Amino acid sequence: MTRQSLSILTPLALLVLLAGFADFQLDSVGADEDYNVQELLTRETFNQVQELEKSTSSKPGGHEQKRQIPAKISKEKASQSSKKADKTPTETKSECPPMGLESLKIDDFQLHASSTKRYGLGAHRGRLNIQAGLYEDDLYDGAWCAGRDDPLQWFEVDARRLTKFTGVITQGRNSLWSSDWVTSYKVMISNDSHTWMMLKNGSDDLIFRSNREKEIPVQNIFPTPMVGRYIRVNPQSWFPSGNICMRVEILGCPMPDPNNYYHRRNEVITTDNLDFKHHSHKEMRQLMKVVNELCPNITRIYNIGKSQGGLKLYAIEISDNPGEHEVGEPEFRYTAGSHGNEVLGRELLLLLMQFMCLEYLSGNQRIRHLVEETRIHLLPSVNPDGYEKAFEVGSELSGWSLGRWSNNGIDIHHNFPDLGSVLWEAEAKKLIPRKMFNHHIPIPEWYQSKNASVALETRALIAWMEKLPFVLGGNLQGGELVVTFPYDRARSPGVTREQTPTPDDHVFRWLAFSYASTHRLMTDASRRVCHTEDFAKEDGTINGASWHTAAGSMNDFSYLHTNCFELSMYVGCDKFPHENELPEEWENNRESLLVFMEQVHRGIKGVVRDLQGRAIANAIISVEGINHDVRTAADGDYWRLLNPGEYKVTARAHGYNTTTKKCEVGYEIGATRCDFKIGRTNFSRIREIMEKFNKQSIKFPVKQLQAQRSEKRPMGT
Repeated sequence: MTRQSLSILTPLALLVLLAGFADFQLDSVGADEDYNVQELLTRETFNQVQELEKSTSSKPGGHEQKRQIPAKISKEKASQSSKKADKTPTETKSECPPMGLESLKIDDFQLHASSTKRYGLGAHRGRLNIQAGLYEDDLYDGAWCAGRDDPLQWFEVDARRLTKFTGVITQGRNSLWSSDWVTSYKVMISNDSHTWMMLKNGSDDLIFRSNREKEIPVQNIFPTPMVGRYIRVNPQSWFPSGNICMRVEILGCPMPDPNNYYHRRNEVITTDNLDFKHHSHKEMRQLMKVVNELCPNITRIYNIGKSQGGLKLYAIEISDNPGEHEVGEPEFRYTAGSHGNEVLGRELLLLLMQFMCLEYLSGNQRIRHLVEETRIHLLPSVNPDGYEKAFEVGSELSGWSLGRWSNNGIDIHHNFPDLGSVLWEAEAKKLIPRKMFNHHIPIPEWYQSKNASVALETRALIAWMEKLPFVLGGNLQGGELVVTFPYDRARSPGVTREQTPTPDDHVFRWLAFSYASTHRLMTDASRRVCHTEDFAKEDGTINGASWHTAAGSMNDFSYLHTNCFELSMYVGCDKFPHENELPEEWENNRESLLVFMEQVHRGIKGVVRDLQGRAIANAIISVEGINHDVRTAADGDYWRLLNPGEYKVTARAHGYNTTTKKCEVGYEIGATRCDFKIGRTNFSRIREIMEKFNKQSIKFPVKQLQAQRSEKRPMGT
């Protein structure tokens, strides 16, 4: 944690929430409960744990404090931040935050163990919430597992400086095939790694009760904080049918030491004075209101619908003319929180709206240009019901999946109609372009029925996507460091991984790289992998289907049903980072968020009009060599994302002649203007005349025609 970040963190932001899970009892969950994979954890089981934990709230450290609504952002606050006195973590917090095993602040060389079953189960894998590879002998397995099962084994963390240790959080092994977890352990502290002091309960060694299944994190707070450099967790008992395996997070506050090399080397300081905290749904709405009040001329708050639990899906628009679509101005969107427990993206969008408001007011020309030339929409919480569940438990105790789904158990991000299969079937039957377009593929009737398993949140998103002419969008996810692009579903049936490019693959690759390459970590070849995949080798980007195939993604739907090119940004290894890590995560992603927005101005844009200058809506814009078209919006304007080059572009509309021209796209940011004027076809003119006669053909009486013909015949014939 940096001193700068400490000066701007909200005082009531976090740690009392963690203390509510102290003294977790062994008898609080059925003895033989086990779950083969974390996604199979039921809400009922987890809620039982929560109810039992609440019964311990009367114990010391077992209460929670209510969070305060964020203070109003102001430029004066930013100027005052530099004048605040430096404070150490121990001065501002009653308890200590996680040291960073899950967030990778603690590197592999700081983790040690008494023994290891094999490399894939080494100490470097003993990180909270780390996910395993698919196979049992994978190099990237889901925990540290001791080489022997006896009470002499230990897992050690080297803090590399004196640290006040206050607690430990543990999980069992993440595995599809094995059931391994530790049920109790001791804790030892050392300053030199040779002489160790055991935590005591009077004259006896203090034994902490731990997990009763492998996925739900269990926290133990020490009766008295202990100061040292090294900490060991010493398992004493474990699941009888399993082995000693653990995933761990340590709670600790580094002691003041300005000369510590390791601390200074890893320190990331932000100069942005923003509200770095986790916000409840009510606090999120209040923060958006504060931003709107501070920048009323460029912001507008609205909602696109409600969640299954009745919470409004709030969005904020940032534009120089909020509430209006300006002809020729592209529309951009960021969404976050479709998986409610992937919280970092939600907070990044809240930080982004604060940042853009303050920078606009301060005269930042880059931000002013973005606001004046783009209509930006930020929707921070697609799944507020799921978020509230994870938020209630806290950043370290929500595990890997609590809050991921909507209230009715639906994965919102993959709840869209599978239009890829519809397109590929039509292509196989050679129905394109005779009977079906290669774009704006309609939603199947079965999906629109009331009995379809479609979340309210998904329906709201679809209506929003159809209403506004979005050009580019990004949905922020969590748990990895990579940008994925369509298609997300493999074209070959029965295949779990397969490169499945769109006709715009070259454009999508550039868009993905524009985010990944400007992120502080995504393309860093020396960084540690989050879980099992080394995406840095692929420049921090990957085709979705070549990672893992998934039908009905928001990305595929957006591309095939609307004009919008949509990508997924996995913005951090930790889905729900601690509040003290938000300033660094903001620094990791800030430039990427801005650069990606600027890409909406790449390619060509223009307006399609008739010869009288009237706008033509729903005209089709085709680019030679790319088998995917876009359409004009209600005002006749269009945007077509393209990489630099020269293109042959065609505009056509029902009842109009086709027009083609060459359009050149440069390397500079700024779409090339490429307008079209198209005239009516002769057939459409005839139909227009016929409509004046109430759509009836112009007919003469048969006898009159016969008389006219007889009059024209020559004499004697």
